[in-house]
Amino acid sequence: MTLRKTLKHEFVEFIPDVVNEDTLYVSIEYATVVHKCCCGCGSEVVTPLSPTDWELIFNGRTISLAPSIGNWGLPCKSHYWIKNNRVKWARRWSQEEVNVGKAHDSSAKKKYFNSDKTLVAQEAITNVREVEGKVRKTLWRKLKKYLQSLGFTGRS
Repeated sequence: MTLRKTLKHEFVEFIPDVVNEDTLYVSIEYATVVHKCCCGCGSEVVTPLSPTDWELIFNGRTISLAPSIGNWGLPCKSHYWIKNNRVKWARRWSQEEVNVGKAHDSSAKKKYFNSDKTLVAQEAITNVREVEGKVRKTLWRKLKKYLQSLGFTGRS
Protein backbone atom coordinates (compact mmCIF):
# COMPACT_ATOMS: atom_id res chain seq x y z
CA MET A 1 0.00 0.00 0.00
CA THR A 2 1.15 3.49 -0.85
CA LEU A 3 0.17 6.33 1.47
CA ARG A 4 -1.14 9.24 -0.50
CA LYS A 5 0.07 12.75 0.33
CA THR A 6 -1.97 14.88 -2.08
CA LEU A 7 -5.26 14.62 -3.92
CA LYS A 8 -6.82 16.52 -6.76
CA HIS A 9 -10.51 17.34 -6.80
CA GLU A 10 -13.20 17.16 -9.42
CA PHE A 11 -16.69 18.64 -9.17
CA VAL A 12 -19.23 16.21 -10.63
CA GLU A 13 -22.98 15.76 -10.54
CA PHE A 14 -22.74 11.96 -10.28
CA ILE A 15 -19.89 9.95 -8.79
CA PRO A 16 -18.23 8.01 -11.64
CA ASP A 17 -18.35 4.22 -11.77
CA VAL A 18 -14.55 4.12 -11.63
CA VAL A 19 -13.08 6.19 -8.80
CA ASN A 20 -9.46 7.18 -9.38
CA GLU A 21 -6.94 6.70 -6.58
CA ASP A 22 -5.86 10.33 -6.38
CA THR A 23 -9.16 12.22 -6.85
CA LEU A 24 -11.79 13.66 -4.53
CA TYR A 25 -15.12 13.58 -6.39
CA VAL A 26 -17.39 16.33 -5.10
CA SER A 27 -21.11 16.23 -5.89
CA ILE A 28 -22.68 19.43 -4.62
CA GLU A 29 -26.08 18.30 -5.99
CA TYR A 30 -25.99 15.19 -3.82
CA ALA A 31 -23.96 16.69 -0.94
CA THR A 32 -21.38 13.93 -1.13
CA VAL A 33 -17.63 13.55 -1.53
CA VAL A 34 -16.15 10.19 -2.59
CA HIS A 35 -12.52 9.13 -2.78
CA LYS A 36 -10.37 6.03 -2.49
CA CYS A 37 -8.93 5.51 0.98
CA CYS A 38 -5.68 7.43 1.24
CA CYS A 39 -3.82 4.46 2.74
CA GLY A 40 -3.89 2.77 -0.67
CA CYS A 41 -6.11 -0.17 0.35
CA GLY A 42 -8.45 0.63 -2.56
CA SER A 43 -11.64 1.02 -0.52
CA GLU A 44 -14.05 3.77 -1.53
CA VAL A 45 -14.74 6.33 1.18
CA VAL A 46 -18.02 8.27 1.15
CA THR A 47 -18.26 11.47 3.16
CA PRO A 48 -21.78 12.94 3.23
CA LEU A 49 -21.88 16.72 3.54
CA SER A 50 -24.31 17.92 6.19
CA PRO A 51 -24.41 19.84 9.47
CA THR A 52 -23.98 16.53 11.33
CA ASP A 53 -21.46 14.83 9.04
CA TRP A 54 -18.67 16.52 7.06
CA GLU A 55 -18.12 20.09 6.02
CA LEU A 56 -16.56 20.95 2.67
CA ILE A 57 -14.32 23.98 2.46
CA PHE A 58 -13.43 25.16 -1.05
CA ASN A 59 -11.19 28.22 -1.21
CA GLY A 60 -11.36 28.52 -5.00
CA ARG A 61 -8.32 26.31 -5.52
CA THR A 62 -8.28 23.50 -2.96
CA ILE A 63 -10.64 21.31 -0.94
CA SER A 64 -10.65 20.60 2.77
CA LEU A 65 -12.98 18.29 4.68
CA ALA A 66 -13.76 18.51 8.37
CA PRO A 67 -13.74 16.68 10.65
CA SER A 68 -11.09 14.03 10.09
CA ILE A 69 -11.85 10.87 8.18
CA GLY A 70 -11.74 7.81 10.38
CA ASN A 71 -12.27 4.67 8.34
CA TRP A 72 -13.24 2.58 11.37
CA GLY A 73 -15.39 0.22 9.31
CA LEU A 74 -12.56 -0.66 6.92
CA PRO A 75 -9.89 -3.29 7.63
CA CYS A 76 -7.16 -0.60 7.34
CA LYS A 77 -8.75 1.61 10.06
CA SER A 78 -6.90 4.58 8.53
CA HIS A 79 -7.37 8.04 10.01
CA TYR A 80 -6.49 11.31 8.27
CA TRP A 81 -7.46 14.88 7.52
CA ILE A 82 -7.84 16.36 4.06
CA LYS A 83 -6.69 19.97 4.17
CA ASN A 84 -6.05 22.01 1.04
CA ASN A 85 -5.92 18.82 -1.09
CA ARG A 86 -3.21 17.43 1.18
CA VAL A 87 -3.54 14.35 3.33
CA LYS A 88 -2.50 14.91 6.95
CA TRP A 89 -2.19 11.59 8.71
CA ALA A 90 -3.64 11.27 12.21
CA ARG A 91 -2.69 8.77 14.86
CA ARG A 92 -4.52 5.47 14.99
CA TRP A 93 -7.43 5.44 17.48
CA SER A 94 -8.07 2.67 19.97
CA GLN A 95 -11.40 0.85 19.81
CA GLU A 96 -12.48 2.72 22.95
CA GLU A 97 -11.76 6.08 21.26
CA VAL A 98 -13.70 4.95 18.18
CA ASN A 99 -16.68 3.98 20.38
CA VAL A 100 -16.60 7.34 22.17
CA GLY A 101 -16.39 9.15 18.82
CA LYS A 102 -19.35 7.19 17.42
CA ALA A 103 -21.40 7.91 20.56
CA HIS A 104 -20.56 11.61 20.27
CA ASP A 105 -21.60 11.65 16.58
CA SER A 106 -24.86 9.87 17.40
CA SER A 107 -25.61 12.31 20.21
CA ALA A 108 -24.85 15.32 17.98
CA LYS A 109 -27.21 13.98 15.28
CA LYS A 110 -30.02 13.43 17.80
CA LYS A 111 -29.53 16.89 19.26
CA TYR A 112 -29.49 18.52 15.82
CA PHE A 113 -32.51 16.66 14.46
CA ASN A 114 -34.51 17.30 17.62
CA SER A 115 -33.68 21.00 17.70
CA ASP A 116 -36.11 23.87 17.17
CA LYS A 117 -34.28 24.77 13.93
CA THR A 118 -35.03 21.34 12.53
CA LEU A 119 -38.68 21.56 13.57
CA VAL A 120 -38.94 24.95 11.87
CA ALA A 121 -37.35 23.51 8.71
CA GLN A 122 -39.73 20.52 8.78
CA GLU A 123 -42.71 22.88 9.16
CA ALA A 124 -41.44 24.97 6.24
CA ILE A 125 -41.17 21.85 4.06
CA THR A 126 -44.72 20.86 5.04
CA ASN A 127 -45.97 24.36 4.18
CA VAL A 128 -44.25 24.25 0.78
CA ARG A 129 -45.81 20.87 0.05
CA GLU A 130 -49.26 22.20 1.00
CA VAL A 131 -48.80 25.21 -1.30
CA GLU A 132 -47.57 22.96 -4.13
CA GLY A 133 -50.69 20.81 -3.66
CA LYS A 134 -52.97 23.86 -3.84
CA VAL A 135 -51.19 25.13 -6.95
CA ARG A 136 -51.59 21.72 -8.61
CA LYS A 137 -55.32 21.64 -7.76
CA THR A 138 -55.75 25.16 -9.15
CA LEU A 139 -53.91 24.26 -12.35
CA TRP A 140 -55.99 21.10 -12.78
CA ARG A 141 -59.23 23.09 -12.25
CA LYS A 142 -58.16 25.65 -14.87
CA LEU A 143 -57.18 22.91 -17.32
CA LYS A 144 -60.47 21.06 -16.74
CA LYS A 145 -62.45 24.30 -17.24
CA TYR A 146 -60.51 25.03 -20.45
CA LEU A 147 -61.06 21.51 -21.83
CA GLN A 148 -64.77 21.73 -21.00
CA SER A 149 -64.97 25.05 -22.87
CA LEU A 150 -63.64 23.16 -25.92
CA GLY A 151 -66.35 20.55 -25.52
CA PHE A 152 -64.18 17.82 -24.03
CA THR A 153 -66.05 15.98 -21.31
CA GLY A 154 -63.55 13.22 -20.60
CA ARG A 155 -66.19 10.56 -21.24
CA SER A 156 -66.47 8.37 -24.32
